[in-house]
Formats: sequence, C-alpha cells, structure tokens
Amino acid sequence: MQYYSKIWLCGLFFIGSLFAQDKASTHKVAKGETIAQIAQKYKVSPYDIYQLNPDAQAGISQNTLLLIPKAGAKVQSKTVTSPTVVSKKVTHEVAPKETLFGIQKKYNVTEATLFKANPFLENDGLQIGQKLVIPNGVVTKATTTTAPKTVTPVFHLVQPQETKFSIAKKYNITIEELEKKNPEVVANLPVGFNLLIKGNRAKEVKEIEDVADKKELTSKSTSSDVQNYTVKPKETLYSLTKTSGLSQEELIVLNPELKNGVQEGMLIKLPAAVKLMTQPEAKKGITQLSKQNAADRKKLVLLLPFNIAKIANDTVNSTTERLKKDKFLNMTLDFYSGALIAVDSAKQLGIDVDVQVFDSQETKMSSQVSSIIKSNDVENAQVVIGPFYQNNVEKTAELLSGTDVAVISPLSKETGKAFPNLYQSIVSADVIKNAVFDFMKSKEGNIIAVVDKKKESARNYFNQFQKEVKIAPLTPTGGVNAEALKGLLQKDKMNYVIIETGSTMMIKATIATLLSVMKTYKVQLVTLETNPTLDTDEISFDNLVKLKLMYPSATRENETDEARIFEQKYRKENKVYPSSFATRGFDLTFDTLMRMAQDKTFQETIESAATEQVENRFEYYKKENGGYTNKGVYILYYDSDMTIKQAN
Repeated sequence: MQYYSKIWLCGLFFIGSLFAQDKASTHKVAKGETIAQIAQKYKVSPYDIYQLNPDAQAGISQNTLLLIPKAGAKVQSKTVTSPTVVSKKVTHEVAPKETLFGIQKKYNVTEATLFKANPFLENDGLQIGQKLVIPNGVVTKATTTTAPKTVTPVFHLVQPQETKFSIAKKYNITIEELEKKNPEVVANLPVGFNLLIKGNRAKEVKEIEDVADKKELTSKSTSSDVQNYTVKPKETLYSLTKTSGLSQEELIVLNPELKNGVQEGMLIKLPAAVKLMTQPEAKKGITQLSKQNAADRKKLVLLLPFNIAKIANDTVNSTTERLKKDKFLNMTLDFYSGALIAVDSAKQLGIDVDVQVFDSQETKMSSQVSSIIKSNDVENAQVVIGPFYQNNVEKTAELLSGTDVAVISPLSKETGKAFPNLYQSIVSADVIKNAVFDFMKSKEGNIIAVVDKKKESARNYFNQFQKEVKIAPLTPTGGVNAEALKGLLQKDKMNYVIIETGSTMMIKATIATLLSVMKTYKVQLVTLETNPTLDTDEISFDNLVKLKLMYPSATRENETDEARIFEQKYRKENKVYPSSFATRGFDLTFDTLMRMAQDKTFQETIESAATEQVENRFEYYKKENGGYTNKGVYILYYDSDMTIKQAN
C-alpha cells in the first residue's frame, strides 16, 4: 500500500512541476469525499481537478493526495499545438430541480459530450451545487477544406405498439444494428423516440427538423384555423398531448404560456383539425379499482433480497463493481425502484398504507424470513410481497398460515407446496399455453398443428390435453406435406395453424403453403411460445404480418396515459427507462395497494376483480389443491400496420 502511495505522490510532484507554485495546491482526500465536493470547496470545476489528476477518474479513496488548481488559474495538462482550433467552454452551476436533460437542452450539447467533459457524473450523478464544464463547441479559423461526403440520415419515429423486431424487419436490418445506432433503446423502446436507421445522428439535422416542424405547425394554425380548449382539473402537459395528439413542443409553439405550467381553466389554442380524444372505456372483465373508505390503516410488508450483509463483507469487489456483476442484485433493485413509484402513486391518491421493507437476506437455500416475522410483528400485516425464491416464499406463507396475511410470490415461476394464503402472481407456462387454446376454441376455430419429428413432447401434449387439434402428416423425410396440410383446412372456419418446430425450412414451407391458400381459406399462423427462428432474417416479417402471427404472452405493450405517466415518473426519479423488473415491481405493488384500499378483504378483491396495470394483468383464481394463481394472459398478434395488437 505504501508503494502505491509513493508512486501516486511522485506523480503529483511531476505534474506539479509543470505549474508555478502559486497556481496549485494539494488536497488530502477525507473519508467519503467526492471530486464534486472537493471542487466546490476550492471553487474550481471537477474538470480542472481531473485534468491535473487523470488517474482520479477511476475513483478516489481516503488519504489520496490530489493536485488542486488555484481558483481562477488556467489549467492546461498539455500544450495546444493546433494553430487553427481554439476550444471554448462554459461553467454551469447545477440549480435545484435541474436535470441532465434540461442542461443538455439549455446549452445544446449531447449527453455523451457532457459526461466526457465531466467524468465524475458517471459515479456521482447530478447534484445541486456542482459546477459542470459545458463544452461550447470550437471556433475555427478560416481555412480552405473539402467538405466530406455526407450520408443523409434516415430516421423512424416509434409508433404505439411497434417493437424493435418489427422496425428492424421494416428496414431490413438486424435488432443488433438498430441498438448499436440507438444505444438509448437497448433496455426499452419508448414511443415517440426518433430512431436512427441509417447515417449519423447529426445535431444539425435535428435542428432543421425542429424548425421545419414549428414552421409547419405555425402556418397551419392561423387565427382562422384554431379551436380553443379549456384545461380541465388535474390535466397536465403530458395528458394534453394524449388528448390533442400533439407533442409537448407543438403545444408550446401554439401556447408559449404553457412553459410556465398548466393551470385549471387555462384557455389554450389547438389546430382546428385536431379531434380531441377521450379516455377509453374499461375492457370487459377488467375492474378499475379506485380508493374506497377502508376502515383502518393497513400494513404492507416487502421482503426483498438486498443481501446487504453479503455486500458489506465482500472484500474483493467494490459496491460499484458488484452492481456491474450481480444480476440478481440489479433485479432486486429494479423491482424495488418500481415498487417505490407505486407507493408514491398510491399516496398521491390518498391511500393510507403503512409500508415496511425488510432485507430477506436470501439465497435459493436460505433466508432470514423466520427471524424477520418473529421480530417485526409481520403477522399484523394484511399483505406480504416476497421473498423472491419459491421455497422461501412458501416458508413465509407457512409461517403466516394461521393468520389472515396474504403472501404474494412476486417473481417465481415455480410451483410447490400449496397454502391457502399463498398467491402466485407469475403466470405459469401451462396457463399461458392453455389461454391461446381457450381463445381459439371460443372462436370455434379449426385448429391444426405442424409438428417437427424432434418435438415429440409437443405431439404428446396435443394427444393428451388438446385432442381436438389435428396434427398435419409429414413427408417420409420429415418435411411439410403441403397437400396433406391443405386437406385439413376448412372453408367455413378460421384455420389456426400452430407451428411447433425450430427448423427454418419447415417454417418457410408452412408459411408458403398458407399464403398459397389465403384467397380460398381464412388462415392464421400461431405459436405457443417464443420461437427464436421466427426472429431471424431467413423468415420474412412481411409474411408473418400477412398471416397475422398470433401468440400468448403474460405481458403486453401499453401506450395508455397511465403507462406513459409511470414511465415519465420513473425516468425522472432514476434517470433511465424502467426495465421489465422495475415495471413488474410497480405493477404488482400498485395492484396490491389498490386492493388493500377497498372496503373488502384482500381475498375478496382477488375473487371478484381482475385488473390491468402497465404491463401485467392480475386475474387470480383458486387452485384445487389450495392457494391462488394468476391467469392474466394476453393473446397478441401481428396486425397489417406492422404493430402488435391484442386479439379480442
């Protein structure tokens, strides 16, 4: 340790020799100090500190010696040798409620540029009082150069129900290429995002588009071509975009006063051609739970596997490194972050629930459930969400089985022992598969299956549980017998053809056969589970759309106001788009809190109401051997407009 300290100190003296004595001083890092705090203390920018201490970008620790420039002194780590380029930068002090996005917009810089100039943002995040270096571009002297040949960029504005898969197919590129050009959509695909398909995302292109859009909107909205709209109670700028179909920027161009906020009774202008949209009615079978006058304050307990003790005792990995490596911890934190948004949303609705969170300290084989229940009066709660592992959640249900406490398994797909107070919230694979058969039978369809010889388990499933399915004969070599398949079709019914193979040749042959008979028969291609072969370049996406590929799913893509509000709120709190686990945490927790707010017991709401949240549907039913399980499944299909829709 002393050896490394000496090397670090020698490095400081070497760098220090480049400056006059009155232009720099040293600082010994105290426990817990950050570069941002040190910069604020000496009234310099973190950028200046990093220029003199480049190794500090990898992190600093207690007793590290840093070279600190004197306030106002010019810091230059190396001589500028180019006589034709002069860099310019501006310093910005972060004010309360400011966001990275707002700063980027204010100075017209990209997030990558901002992070490059202020490396501490990667670890410290944005904090009030920080001094950010804002690179303001470069000033170049007049020189004669040949302009490089530019490629006109191609953009795609993401529409509701679109997926990366459908967009990639549309432009004949792979999903990997799409994500490489648009790293912002690796985790999620936000509606309204301007995807780069070809070329480079030049700032100038975006500016030209914005100016053109504003001119077009202004020209279309003359005094004789507008309508007035009175803002209703609780409406926001976001909800106005949904009502009008305009973007926030378009609304502000027409109504500059909206920059200062939306107020009830405000009179705003909208283009006369705009048709105001109303909220859709609740779907059949779905109950919109609202706050009721529940008699007593209720208690919700979250048992989540943070495993804090394990992290604290990890002498090999730092917390940052562990977060990068530990997928289970990331899943837990994402779920928890979504649950926190749900708790806050419930509070805004006036739902009075006492929420307690405990570290279940669990692995697949052990947990601290027993001691938590004994020491924290958990038996007086109404609902417990968690733990994550099935054997641990079953142990929790067993320990609380003599009470009225409902125990919800949040993420486990496994099923084991049944307890009357155990609620399985994840839809099982069998339930998902059965749901699509229930749908096809409800439509009185003719169900046919093309089954690969290698899929003997699928063949046995049909013969044992779905005996009405007609299995298409194969050729002697195991290929698709086109004529035999056509012979099973019926003219007076919808012919649902299930594809059970991973073979590209069999899938292409089945598709070709169905396309050839579409003028005579009603046909629809069906898959019972995710089939990776369908997501390859070998299979034409256009053909899947023509055959309206149908499949069951436990989650959906949701573009309602409620879903957008959740995403917007999550991004504001966490600076990233919500992952599937974060959305799951929100959906399950919010559904639970809404049920707890009724004038009924939790069990009574389970037996009487199915609900839908952002991505998940909760429709529990009582199992024969005890307990409850969720059967909330969506039947989805590829529609002709290249979007995924829910089958009715």
